[in-house]
Amino acid sequence: MLSLLDRLKEGIQKTRAGLVERVEDLMQGKKQIDADLLEELEYTLISADIGIKTTNEILERIRQRADRKLINDPSELKGLIREHLLEVLQAVERPVQSAPEPPTVVMVVGVNGAGKTTSIGKLTHRLQEDGKKVLLAAADTFRAAAIEQLEVWAQRNNTEIIRQNQGADPSAVLFDALQSAKSKKVDYVIVDTAGRLHNKENLMLELEKMRRTAQRVIPSAPHEVLLVLDGTTGQNGLEQARKFTETSGVTGIILTKLDGTAKGGVVVAIARELNLPIRYIGVGEKIGDMLPFDAESFVSSLFEG
Repeated sequence: MLSLLDRLKEGIQKTRAGLVERVEDLMQGKKQIDADLLEELEYTLISADIGIKTTNEILERIRQRADRKLINDPSELKGLIREHLLEVLQAVERPVQSAPEPPTVVMVVGVNGAGKTTSIGKLTHRLQEDGKKVLLAAADTFRAAAIEQLEVWAQRNNTEIIRQNQGADPSAVLFDALQSAKSKKVDYVIVDTAGRLHNKENLMLELEKMRRTAQRVIPSAPHEVLLVLDGTTGQNGLEQARKFTETSGVTGIILTKLDGTAKGGVVVAIARELNLPIRYIGVGEKIGDMLPFDAESFVSSLFEG
């Protein structure tokens, strides 16, 4: 049985190859930090989707230290990059919110195809492993397939699901689910929402209505609004995230399919640009392949391999 850290290392192998190994290759045989080296380094960081802001900060930090003769050996650059990435990720870490008394309400948002329903199934499994009782709310009523997919996960996890027919009011489904969860003393309600394209204003308004409905039943809800982003989309995911953050009060990110991309640096770009914590990362197909995100472990796995 692989430990969490081993699974993480395995899952971000492609990002390590695309970022850290390329930085190491870059420094091979280099005797000094010069403009050519910094230009190549900039290209490497941007290619790994670290993001323009973070890349510029790293380069500026290197230039300042080189000017002040605090570093002059290219081999020291890797440590400097690692230090900065960890700072960025730790700056946005904040505790996961839970209800003063159960149930804790977690709304899951994101565009179709990012792995939203699968992430809900995996999150349910992870909470159950921690001894929590979970209820699912099938509030993506726009697609019959979405309700069916969620039912498959409910069966797989042996958990209850509250659903209505396709076309039903999502807020009505949510209302029923929260009432049921309160009476049954459930620990978590995980709410699936329609896979909204981020430019569909009316669907964004639907999310707002759901928030208000939740608060009528449980005043502090929703406690977390998790945005599912496909890790393979890199910087494109950032634009989606911005739109969702503006309209649905996102509190954290689930980044899926990280094992399939060399652009895992987008973890850093999201944290830096949106000031949002990464809550979970998907590193494989299996039900247990969604790992809680920890900045220290992520950066260590990236740089120590």
